[in-house]
Amino acid sequence: MYEKLVDIICNYVEVKKEDIKPESRFMEDLGFTSFDFMSMLGEIEDELDVEIDQEKAADIRTVQEAADYLEELM
Repeated sequence: MYEKLVDIICNYVEVKKEDIKPESRFMEDLGFTSFDFMSMLGEIEDELDVEIDQEKAADIRTVQEAADYLEELM
C-alpha cells in the first residue's frame, strides 16, 4: 500500500520517490495544497475502490498515517 501511495503522491507534487519518507508530512514536507490533497484522495478512492471518511482524512498528516488508514479500509 505504501508504494502505491508514493506513486500517486508523485502525480500531485514534484518530489522524487526516494525523497518521500513514511514520516513526510503532506503539506509541510511535500508541498501539498489542500486542493492537491483532496484531489489525491479522490483518485485513491477511484483506484482502490474505497470510500474515505472526510473527517478522518482531515486528521492525516503523514504518508505513513495515510497508508495505515488505507490498509484499514482494504
